[in-house]
Amino acid sequence: MKNSRLILALAIALLPTMGLARPELCESAAAQAARETGVPPEVLLAITLVETGRQSGGRLRPWPWAANTEGRGQWFASQQEASQFARETLARGQNSIDLGCFQINWRWHGAQFTSPDALLDPLTSARYAARLLSDLYEELGTWERAAGAYHSRTPRFASRYRARFRQVLARNVDPAPPAVDLQVATAPRPAFPLFSGTARGASLVPVNLPATAPLFRITP
Repeated sequence: MKNSRLILALAIALLPTMGLARPELCESAAAQAARETGVPPEVLLAITLVETGRQSGGRLRPWPWAANTEGRGQWFASQQEASQFARETLARGQNSIDLGCFQINWRWHGAQFTSPDALLDPLTSARYAARLLSDLYEELGTWERAAGAYHSRTPRFASRYRARFRQVLARNVDPAPPAVDLQVATAPRPAFPLFSGTARGASLVPVNLPATAPLFRITP
């Protein structure tokens, strides 16, 4: 009986994500965060594609369990593998690590989350990215400029990121993303303000962004 209850509890916990392929986790989270915050869904979808996009089924799709540290990006087969990599990286004293659909950097933004695992939760990271982009839009006036600042305040890095953002937006983003109610958050929403002290304006992803895709290398 006890085992039966455990199995039932696990099944209920997994219901929100059952039937969703891994790329759809990022896409659905982006769509829901867009509905909640008013950020255009195509903007959030383009950001997650720029950050973690790779070819799948003949088109560019995002990946939820991606990590980047010291300019070396990786996709992992599961959230557990990505989480283990994050813990091992932090244990070595390397706290500049980008995680999840939106590649949020633990060094600059980790104080807003309960653990690195929260950055690997698609909806939690999408909500955070959406609020950040909304703040940047209010400051800079256009979503493209906001996208550039999401990456870096350094003009040449921001400019290169904006170019990639435009390319992805034009070629890969569905103007009508799926309206999926994705309730997969494992941590509470981050506290405001999003930034404090020297963290404001810091890049969320490595500054040596390549000019063309892919942004990440698959490692054996």
